Amino acid sequence: EAVDVCAGGLLVGSPPDFSLVVLSFRFFSIFLYRFVNRFTIERYVALLALIPVYSVFGMLPIGYCAVARTQQRQKGKHMKSAKTKAVVTAGVLAAALTAQPASAWWFSKQDTYTQTEHPIVLVHGLSGFNKLFGLVSYFNGVPDELAESGAEVFVPQVSAANSTEVRGEQLLAQIEEYIAVTGAEKVHLIGHSQGGPTIRYVAGVRPDLVASVSSVGGVNWGTPLADTLNNGSLDGLGDWFFGLIDTFSGGGGLPQDTAAAIQSLSTEGSIAFNADFPAGLPSAYCGNDGAQVANGIRYYSWGGNKAVTNVLDPSDLLLGALTPIFDEPSDGMVPSCSMKLGKVLGVDYRHNHLDEVNQVLGLVGPFVTDPVQLYRQQANRLKNLGL
Repeated sequence: EAVDVCAGGLLVGSPPDFSLVVLSFRFFSIFLYRFVNRFTIERYVALLALIPVYSVFGMLPIGYCAVARTQQRQKGKHMKSAKTKAVVTAGVLAAALTAQPASAWWFSKQDTYTQTEHPIVLVHGLSGFNKLFGLVSYFNGVPDELAESGAEVFVPQVSAANSTEVRGEQLLAQIEEYIAVTGAEKVHLIGHSQGGPTIRYVAGVRPDLVASVSSVGGVNWGTPLADTLNNGSLDGLGDWFFGLIDTFSGGGGLPQDTAAAIQSLSTEGSIAFNADFPAGLPSAYCGNDGAQVANGIRYYSWGGNKAVTNVLDPSDLLLGALTPIFDEPSDGMVPSCSMKLGKVLGVDYRHNHLDEVNQVLGLVGPFVTDPVQLYRQQANRLKNLGL
C-alpha cells in the first residue's frame, strides 16, 4: 500500500526509479556546490547554483509521501462513510426533486471566484519551468486552485536563463497561440521573479493582447545578487545546468544564456530595460506612485520581505545565507523595494522568494498569508473589474 512505502523512511522504501532520481540529485547538489566553490571565490555563486537543485529535488520524497498518506487517509474516510453518503445522497436527491426553483439554483451553483473574462498566464522566473519530471510545478498548487474556481489558466515555458527580451519573445509567441486556440481577445499575465520584467516586455510590445500585468517578487529595479554574480563566474556551468532543467521539464531545447540573464537582472541591466519599458514603474526606487493603468493595461505587484520563514524548509537555509548581500528588506533574492510596480498590493508579506510560488512544496511559515490565496484574490480582483 502507498502508506507502507513511506512508513520506513523517506527514501529507503520509495519506488526504485523515484528513489534513484532523488538520490542522484542530492549527490549532484553536493558535487555542484563543491565544484563551483572550488573554482570561484564567490561563495554566493555556489549557493545560488545549489538553490534550485536542493530545494526542488531534495524535497521530492516528502512530496511523494505526503500525497501517498493523504490518498490513504481519504480512502479510509471514503470506506468508513460510504453508508452515510448513500443516505445523504438519497435525501438530497429527494429534496431536489421537491425543491422550489430558487433552492434548486442554489444547490447547483458553481464556484466562480476566479472566473476572469480573459485567460490567466503564469510565467516563471530564472531557473524556472512549468512542471519538472511531470511531478513538481513551479507555481505549486496555483494553476489548479485558479482553474477549480473557474479561471482558464496557461503555464508556458520560456528559457530558464536568458535575457528578458529573449524570454519575452518566447512568451509572446505562446500567448498568440493561446489566443488563437481560445478565441480570447487578451490575457492576464502574472510573472514571478524574472517573470515580472518578462511579462512587462510583452505588455510593452503587444499591449493589445494584455489586460493586466501582475508582478510577484519581480526584479523590476535589479537585485544586488545579480550585481554580485555579474562577473562571468557562472556562465559555462550555468548554461549547462539550466539546459538540464529545460530537458527535464520538456522545454524542447530552449536556448540558455546565463550571462544575459544575470545582466538583465542586475541593477544596470534593469535600469536600461526600464528606460524602454517604463509602464507601471514608480518615479523613483521604492516609490509608490507607479501608474496603475498604462496603455489600457492594469499593473499590480506583491511580494515578500523575509528570507527565512520555515526551519523545516531546506531552501530557507540557502536563502538565509544570501542575506548579507542585501542592506535592505528582501525575500532572500530580490529587494522588496525592487518589486514595486503599479498598484502595490503589498511587498511586506512574510514570504521568501520561493514561498511566493508556494515552494518548497508549500512549506511556508506558520500564521502567514497563504501564497496561493494571493493568486486567487488577484484573479477575483480582476473578475470584479469585469476583466
